[in-house]
Amino acid sequence: MDIQTAALRFGITFILAFIFGIERQREHKPVGFGTFSFVSIGACALAIVATDIFSSNPLPLLSAIVTGIGFLGAGALIKTTDKIFGFTTAASIWLFAIIGLIVGVGEYNIALMIYILVWIVIIIDKLLQVKGIGSYQKKLIITTKSMITEKEVGDLFDEFKTKHKLIGLEMDKVNNKSILTYLIEGTRDNINNLAKKLYEQKWLADVKSE
Repeated sequence: MDIQTAALRFGITFILAFIFGIERQREHKPVGFGTFSFVSIGACALAIVATDIFSSNPLPLLSAIVTGIGFLGAGALIKTTDKIFGFTTAASIWLFAIIGLIVGVGEYNIALMIYILVWIVIIIDKLLQVKGIGSYQKKLIITTKSMITEKEVGDLFDEFKTKHKLIGLEMDKVNNKSILTYLIEGTRDNINNLAKKLYEQKWLADVKSE
């Protein structure tokens, strides 16, 4: 394969992965543009090598790429006490490896169609999150200045119509403080408004969102 063709395929792969990765990084996802770019470029490179050097039978190497990327995607999953997050990120890593692979073998139209579908899924997912449909969840860690009851915090969640579940509780009588960890679910606006309301509470020492 000539250098111009290889450079074109690498360039297309990088641009597609970079744009998507930047959007994921702006959303504070665990995987950003660096990972997506590396995965896609690596898959593209192996696809070029497989079709160029092993042109008679490139399938074994190509299939190994897809299988190997699955392990990397699994590493993007985040497990809490009773929930596992990151399935979309894990799937997108795997899918971008396939996009890089498809560009690497020169099937630009198919890669473009997959890329468009990826963005359609992301846009629809964002719309569902805004409407409170789906699984827009946060882990909220609340540290108080004084000992309070779980009901006092729960009333705030009910005010903003956010589902909540207490998954961790630490009571420090010596320092007269509590640390409550919640898994909450609701619309993005309700969760943001809840955080603002928490900051107004006199008993609040610190709140962290993950």
